[in-house]
Amino acid sequence: MGNPAPANGMFRGNFEHVVDDKGRVAIPARFREALSGLHEERLVVTKFGHRGRRCLDAYPLGTWRRFERRILSKNRFHQRVIAFSNYYVGGAQECQLDGQGRILIPDDLRKYARLGRAAMFAGDIDKFRIWNTETWQEVFEKDEHFVLDNPELLAELEL
Repeated sequence: MGNPAPANGMFRGNFEHVVDDKGRVAIPARFREALSGLHEERLVVTKFGHRGRRCLDAYPLGTWRRFERRILSKNRFHQRVIAFSNYYVGGAQECQLDGQGRILIPDDLRKYARLGRAAMFAGDIDKFRIWNTETWQEVFEKDEHFVLDNPELLAELEL
């Protein structure tokens, strides 16, 4: 299940992978190809949520660094920027791909996203998300209904 990701660093499709007892999980082959095209072997993984459900965002290191530069350009004393930075940047951890294409997801991030023995990887163009598989299914179904029930959405998004 899932679509190919080109070597130019774009992440698309979704793939389910097993999380081992130590918290290691293989990055999907298509995502590894995208990382290879970016010459990246490190990811920054952080906390995220959608529809009130927790997951993890995973960025190639270079993409994360560009994101940090954008944050630095904001008013660092604005309460929204502080709150966002505390949550999103404060929760971020760097993860190295091992020789087998796996990352060790730190225990606190696994607990946050409620990752069990399986994780769903979902592409998000320049990054990807890591979900508890049951949570992913619930969120996907809600998003699917939202999109199908709102055909004007693509026009609103100018797509």
